[in-house]
Amino acid sequence: MSGDTLPEVSDTLLEVSDPLLEVSDLAVHFRARGKGVVKAVDGVSFNVRRGETLGIVGESGCGKSTTGLALLRLVEPTAGSVRLDGVELAGLRGGALRAMRKRVAMIFQDPYASLNPRLSIGDIVAEPLEVHGLHAGRTARRMRVDELLTMVGLDPNFRTRYPHELSGGQRQRVGIARALATEPDVIVADEPISALDVSVQAQIINLLEDLQGDLGLTYLFIAHDLAAVQHISHRVAVMYLGRIVELADRVTLYEAPAHPYTQALLSAIPVADTAVERARTRIVLTGDVPSPRDPPPGCNFAGRCPRAEDACRDVDPVLEPLRVGHDVACLVARRELADGDSPAAVTRP
Repeated sequence: MSGDTLPEVSDTLLEVSDPLLEVSDLAVHFRARGKGVVKAVDGVSFNVRRGETLGIVGESGCGKSTTGLALLRLVEPTAGSVRLDGVELAGLRGGALRAMRKRVAMIFQDPYASLNPRLSIGDIVAEPLEVHGLHAGRTARRMRVDELLTMVGLDPNFRTRYPHELSGGQRQRVGIARALATEPDVIVADEPISALDVSVQAQIINLLEDLQGDLGLTYLFIAHDLAAVQHISHRVAVMYLGRIVELADRVTLYEAPAHPYTQALLSAIPVADTAVERARTRIVLTGDVPSPRDPPPGCNFAGRCPRAEDACRDVDPVLEPLRVGHDVACLVARRELADGDSPAAVTRP
């Protein structure tokens, strides 16, 4: 990203506590035309502590957005467990499901398509309040809408406008205000800056961080922009073909990535210093991403991996600790560490 400098997330370790959100072996499979099943998400596990931001990155089609949708039951999980504060969400129905959605909100990728063009901004932000019976009465709801618009940096008078009258950045601020309306514990931000001009992307990141500090929010931040994820996340999960292949704290993942796929992603981030850029080693992956309808045997990444060994094509690696707080699903990285070698890492500026 260019333009404004993105704020750094404090590297102070979060207090050790029970996870607020626990996801175990989550799977989302879709029936394909004819025979077969598309494994969009295939056995994803992670947890998020209160006040933490977990970034999820990966190529388009890797399953990261489907993972976020499954947490809110906007798509139904095929298998696995999703627990919020110890309560299983998978089997909730009716009022119990509605109550859960009060505690887990979503910021969508496209700030225009996700806003009803027939509703005013005030009605859009007030809709969650009406659904959940919060701030009863027209005056109370209007005051709450004005408060929410102010929180996201918009003039309360915007309540009378319509989405087509706002810029992309302003529309996304409306989407954030709507997500905040029910005072949720967790916000799933599904590529919240990818549809915005570069000039306003940093402003939205700044806003999300400020809101987290003020309100104690917990984020699942889904993106393909690794630079943005680096600045806002405490920990980062890398997904490939429906699975998490590496999970570590931000500093470890960006400075000492272990999985060859993570290394390739990081090597593609441009560096402004031309001398540093020329000295870096760019990892170029060959071949195509396998189909989630017919994944290959062994490691899904073996066919594109520059360090793949014979065993990689036979053994399906499991996401396991490589070091304390650093999980990876890679036989080669694990063997290199066992042999006393540091996994080959991309040179970072």
